Amino acid sequence: MTLGDDSEVERDSLFRYEEPIFAREELLDIRHIPGPDRIVGRDTHMQRVANALNPAIFGRPPKHLLIYGKTGTGKSLVSRHVTQRLATEAAKDSVIVRTAFVDCGEENTETSAVKTIAAQLNDPEETGITIPERGLSTGDYYKRLWTILDSRSDVVVILLDEIDMLEDDEILRKLSRAGENSRIERCSIGVIGISNKIDYPDQLTERVKSSFQHDEIVFKPYAADQLSEILNNRKDAFREGILGDDVIPLTSALAAQEHGDARKAIDILRNAGRIATEEENPEVTVEHVRKAKERTEADRFNEIIAGTPVQGKAILLALALLTLMSDESEFSTKRVYDTYTTIVNEIGMDRLSERRVNEILQEQAFLNVINSTRTSRGRGRGVYSKHRLLEDATIVKKVITSDDRFEVYEEIGV
Repeated sequence: MTLGDDSEVERDSLFRYEEPIFAREELLDIRHIPGPDRIVGRDTHMQRVANALNPAIFGRPPKHLLIYGKTGTGKSLVSRHVTQRLATEAAKDSVIVRTAFVDCGEENTETSAVKTIAAQLNDPEETGITIPERGLSTGDYYKRLWTILDSRSDVVVILLDEIDMLEDDEILRKLSRAGENSRIERCSIGVIGISNKIDYPDQLTERVKSSFQHDEIVFKPYAADQLSEILNNRKDAFREGILGDDVIPLTSALAAQEHGDARKAIDILRNAGRIATEEENPEVTVEHVRKAKERTEADRFNEIIAGTPVQGKAILLALALLTLMSDESEFSTKRVYDTYTTIVNEIGMDRLSERRVNEILQEQAFLNVINSTRTSRGRGRGVYSKHRLLEDATIVKKVITSDDRFEVYEEIGV
């Protein structure tokens, strides 16, 4: 059909041409930063973040912050929300405040982190500076960053999400000392480090502890009633009358069991809507919520192990199968290794040494996929490691056996 033709448009039956469930699905996107009326139970936290950043309103250096809390407790949301409001208020007095956000789980080296910051804060047409993807030393990226900061901003707030995933803490030392070392002349820097690990400061080097003076804020998990309020504040993501009466209470209760994770609650609700759409159901029901919980957990685990090599997946599958076929929840490296050996022999993969398997298990413990503890055999008999999945074993098996190489184990342990 050409433009201006009034004849009826022929539609492809493969696609839907109306959205039967959602009205504003973006309200359930984790990247969405809601207005203050949609943020629940975090007024005190917002005020403490605002107090630390308040000097920026006057163009002065804000305080550095370290924010702790479990996943889905609102750490990143509050930080981004407050910095957004800060920039708006500062602009009223002609103070330019800019923000850079780095996911340190993705950008986990000093070079990649500083490159990301520089790229976000730069405007090549204004500065004449480019930030190439590769080809510069870490020092060169810093030099370009300092020039960008002084030429474009009065204050910059840098959010380092999952800061504990950085390979080292050198970026904290350089950012916190940029002014006193005359790297930058007029711009001030504030850093907000966000972590799930409350003991993160213990890992800092002495040089960083000396230069990175900061306040700390802890975000506690949401209670079930708070999760319910959060979801009710976003139910206009759906068309009116779509949500069954028990959908939000059940979603809140399920997420409350998982240490009050608002992110998971929102993901479950969104997936429930998507499943209802796929099933061409005119209403979102509690059955959709239960299916959505499993899909959400699988999606989350898939994301966690996305970069895990096939050998690592074989080791996690071994631990999942042991868990499903036993009354126990913890297993020695030797038992995991024996099951892993059976798996790789069955599918024709090379077998790693027991020592290397133990190293990979420790790597997965660092990523919070499993928990590993060292247990004494008794006086003079040494120690050994025991490992326990932190994820649901059924979900772990389902995700890993979706890889064709492991599908032979799909029905085992059911």
